[in-house]
Amino acid sequence: MTLNTNSSTKYVLESTDFQQLIDVLVGIGYRVIGPTLDHNAVIYDDITSVTDLPIGWTDEQDAATYRLSRRSDEAFFGYVIAPQSWKKFLYPSQVRLWQAALSNGSFEILPDSEKPEPMAFIGVRSCELHAIAIQDRVFIEGEYVDPTYHARRENLFMVAVNCGQAGGTCFCTSVNTGPKVEAGYDLALTEVIDHETHYFVVEVGTERGQHVLEQLPVRTADKREAKLPKTITDQAAHQIKRHLNTDGIKELLYTNSENPRWDEIATRCLTCANCTMVCPTCFCTTVEDVSDLTGQHAERIRKWDSCFTMDFSYIHGGSVRYTSKSRYRQWMTHKLATWIDQFGTLGCVGCGRCITWCPVGIDITAELEAIRQTKAKGEAIKEGSDENIG
Repeated sequence: MTLNTNSSTKYVLESTDFQQLIDVLVGIGYRVIGPTLDHNAVIYDDITSVTDLPIGWTDEQDAATYRLSRRSDEAFFGYVIAPQSWKKFLYPSQVRLWQAALSNGSFEILPDSEKPEPMAFIGVRSCELHAIAIQDRVFIEGEYVDPTYHARRENLFMVAVNCGQAGGTCFCTSVNTGPKVEAGYDLALTEVIDHETHYFVVEVGTERGQHVLEQLPVRTADKREAKLPKTITDQAAHQIKRHLNTDGIKELLYTNSENPRWDEIATRCLTCANCTMVCPTCFCTTVEDVSDLTGQHAERIRKWDSCFTMDFSYIHGGSVRYTSKSRYRQWMTHKLATWIDQFGTLGCVGCGRCITWCPVGIDITAELEAIRQTKAKGEAIKEGSDENIG
């Protein structure tokens, strides 16, 4: 799949014409999914009209904090990032792997003829594009291909939206995943609201994107308009306050499995698994076999699971990671260290969801820094002791 073109031409789509983008995608045959409001949050769901978008709303996020508030304008994409990730559509929380029925004294595997309809995502942020690229590496670019993910991914149309503001828990700049989208999209939009004007600067990423753009009432952006995506995303980058120091991150975690900071985290961690459920890259699952009361029908179901649950590491005799300390250490070490060995990249894209949705506000950026500082303090004490001995 081509991720980007060499064309630098940008276009302008008026906000009053945005409905036509949705209509064109529906007309092609896509199930259009985008941000909308529900249960006092921005969520990703089916949309058919521009009025389904969270127009005029934004979200305020910090550690263990999320709330909606009204903006002073009518921005379509004025929020930062939704609690859910696009993972729920590409890697569903529950999938039937197979089903079988008893026939003539033996079980026959029944084929699943249901095929996912092509989807178009509207409003994908840069960090989320990177998260999808990471899951691509896990599920379809290795030796073994996940057929469920592949079937949903291969016909996906991506409409990305550049970030115009940063959230309180964002740290994408630390891991080079945003806030400006660089690749992985069919069309990329930058929302511009200036006095009485409201429009989108549009960048084309693929031939499919060009085909859709040709059906929209756009004009070529002038020089000032063409520079706005970088200007706006630079402003968002300057708003980011959290930082994840990735220098020597893998070796730091590999050599600090007994760092006393893990005990301190364990006194706060509830092992609720919220961080893994909202994470756009986590992919742990469990498998359940079920049958009906007659014994005539059986199914195997795959469901999302988490390394924070006691049963996830259960083997005969008990759980391998039975303490909250060991489970949090496993999650963080995998996300920021062993993931690099497995897939060649960090398993974190800096979206900040794990910080926002942790009930006790555990901050992965702060905890990593605390481990780094504890290690440095310990080495300094040891060095001082060695000098005294000498």
